[in-house]
Amino acid sequence: MKSIIDRFLAKVFVDWNTGCWEWSGGTSRGYGTFFVGKIDGRCKFIGAHVFSYEYFKTVQIPIRKELDHLCRIPHCVNPDHLEPVTHKVNMLRGKGLGSMNAIKTHCPKGHPLSGDNIYNITRGDRICRICTRARRRVQ
Repeated sequence: MKSIIDRFLAKVFVDWNTGCWEWSGGTSRGYGTFFVGKIDGRCKFIGAHVFSYEYFKTVQIPIRKELDHLCRIPHCVNPDHLEPVTHKVNMLRGKGLGSMNAIKTHCPKGHPLSGDNIYNITRGDRICRICTRARRRVQ
């Protein structure tokens, strides 16, 4: 019977161009999943990147932290490409709509999205006051 690390490494392929350890096993939403065994008669799966980080770094991921893929490849399990960060930091580093909007400094018309020139909406949106006033005058 293979050891847990042998089973893990059998599903890892190294991309020598990027340094990523690409997971070839099962995935969920693009992230690798790894079967670690049965606990209380139930199959226990964890993120392959989580297993890799904790095994090779020999440290647990701190409470209230999650692993950010610095390489931006969700199925990469190279522990050197992973960093424990807060959920907020992880989301802001991503390429999603929220992170793209968070880094904007000016509205499409060039007005600053800061200080007294913004309306803060409860979802965290920032709306330009100058443009809003101009639209209201036209209506």
